[in-house]
Amino acid sequence: MEHTQSFQFFNRGPTPAVRLIFFSILSLLLLFVDARFQYLETARSALSVVVYPLQRLVTAPAMLWHEADTYFVTHNTLIRDNNQLRLQHSTDAAQLQQFQAMQAENKHLRELLAIQQQASYPMQLAEIVYTERDIFKRKLFLNKGSLANVLAGQVVMDNIGIVGQITRVYPWLSEVTLVTDKDHAVPVQVLRSGLRAVVFGSGDTSELALRYMPVSSDIKEGDMLVTSGIDGTYPPGLPVAKVIRIERDPAYPFARILCAPVAGVDKQRQLLILSGLPKLPEHPEAATEPSGGKSKAGVQKKP
Repeated sequence: MEHTQSFQFFNRGPTPAVRLIFFSILSLLLLFVDARFQYLETARSALSVVVYPLQRLVTAPAMLWHEADTYFVTHNTLIRDNNQLRLQHSTDAAQLQQFQAMQAENKHLRELLAIQQQASYPMQLAEIVYTERDIFKRKLFLNKGSLANVLAGQVVMDNIGIVGQITRVYPWLSEVTLVTDKDHAVPVQVLRSGLRAVVFGSGDTSELALRYMPVSSDIKEGDMLVTSGIDGTYPPGLPVAKVIRIERDPAYPFARILCAPVAGVDKQRQLLILSGLPKLPEHPEAATEPSGGKSKAGVQKKP
């Protein structure tokens, strides 16, 4: 009995309330001493050095999760922004091309309008709506026909020179044969020397040919060929082609002369139709010889 009471006496300590008051006073005292004299600054620094690795280790999973989340969010954002920028770039490129095309067309129309205002003969603006699907035929179809007073034989040109001639007319359309068509011929003359000739199409939109020109003809590379006005089909002085190559062989009576058309026969969309050209008198018939009752061709004249 005595042993039990002594044991309880030595194991009994201060009450919880006393402990709370004691440690509260001790804490306030330490705070006051630390704030007043900064005795614990060194201890605090040493503890921070010891505790810092533990802090980094404890916060490492959260930091790794945050970095991974940031990486994937940033990656997805960059992919989305990149796709949007690509789409915007494609749209802007298409709009830029359309703007450049409209700018070039506007410039071309201004040049056609200037020619139309300065010309001494009537002109009307037309637009290409179709092209001949046969690659061996150099023909175009314009959106002006007989209802717009378009006639077969009228000349078609762009802002630079002759493009072709109207060969067939429909109510709302007209067919144009290009000067490069293999069956087409244009009377021309050399602008430098005034030499008259006829330029023929070769079936190639980039090439014309001067045929039946003697080797000694006064013509040089770079000479400009303009319409001569002969036959009353083409008005005089309109650019047609430029001489690009001359081959003279004394073994042959004629030189081989190649030219390039100066007009955009396969480039422009808007063209000018020339009308109101003065009509020439009808071509006279072949003269006949009274003696023998035969013509120059040797054919017997009927009574």
